Amino acid sequence: MSVTAFQSVLGGALLPHAPQFFTRPETEDADNIARVEKVATRIGERLAALKPDVWITISNDHAQQFFLDCAPPFALHVGGEAHGHFAGKDFCYPIASEVSFALIRQLYKLGFDPAFSSTAAVDYALGIPLTHMGVRGPIVPLFVNAYLPPQPTMERCYALGQAMATALAALQVKAVVMASGGMSHFPGTDRYSNPDLTFDKVVLEPLSRGNLKSLIGLNDQQLDDTGNIELRCWAVAAGMLGERKPDVVELNPSWHHNYASLGFWSPPVAETLPHYPATRPELVTLIAALHALANDANARVAFASDAAGFATAKGLSGDQAVLLAAADFKAITALGVHPLVPFLARMQMERELKIPNKNK
Repeated sequence: MSVTAFQSVLGGALLPHAPQFFTRPETEDADNIARVEKVATRIGERLAALKPDVWITISNDHAQQFFLDCAPPFALHVGGEAHGHFAGKDFCYPIASEVSFALIRQLYKLGFDPAFSSTAAVDYALGIPLTHMGVRGPIVPLFVNAYLPPQPTMERCYALGQAMATALAALQVKAVVMASGGMSHFPGTDRYSNPDLTFDKVVLEPLSRGNLKSLIGLNDQQLDDTGNIELRCWAVAAGMLGERKPDVVELNPSWHHNYASLGFWSPPVAETLPHYPATRPELVTLIAALHALANDANARVAFASDAAGFATAKGLSGDQAVLLAAADFKAITALGVHPLVPFLARMQMERELKIPNKNK
């Protein structure tokens, strides 16, 4: 199986990770938290059913381990296990270190230079959604610098995701991806109680239609203004997933966060043929004849005199010759001919030769 034919990313999730899911202060709506947990559990079960070799996890650092010492835009975990602790809960996940190392080597070849760590901890940005989903591993954690300027652009995050999908395909590794992050929230600022729900709904609308690439249209200023700097993690996952429609989209706003949960487990829909397709080799002779009818008055005169003879003289035979002689441009286009050429030929022939339009 070729690399391009190998489906490396089977599905994925974009999930929130608010610390209140575990700390449970009195200010929280318990029913709202339960809804978030329920949809995450459902997504986790559907993704586990895909039987991935690894779970690629994408999360940001909350000023805990990369903030002062070294702040790479992207870092992969290559250790044997990842540990962490938050709000009385311990996290421990096995890491597919061989896959992680191999990914790094592949990414280097593809023009990306991620850092790597053998000891990075699992904070709540990763531990909470993995707990909700029931993930046991093995995982390959990718850390994204979301909070410390200068952060990577959304375009770069998306491109990294594409490169990771390419690398996984080259390695023949099947993965699901879980990206953890917002939406809108402003921890540590005076806007903490004012998440931007209107903006988040605008962002979610194209995502719900499968237009994941729309995320790269968000610039650094927009992300900061709307409390969405963690969407950089989503952008990496979007690059890995490609354009596919989510199976579930839920938005559960709270007074301080807009909890958005998206799950993707159905295979991507096969691409439809474009209105203006590439030229297939078996249609070149037919297209050349049509091109002559569109651009050469003498060719149109010859066609009007003897349509079948014109088709033969142009090297056509069989069904293609019959369709051209009949000036059946609708059927010709249905063969996969670039429609602009028969359109122009028909337009000239209708004008000069009064050939009836069979496409009406």
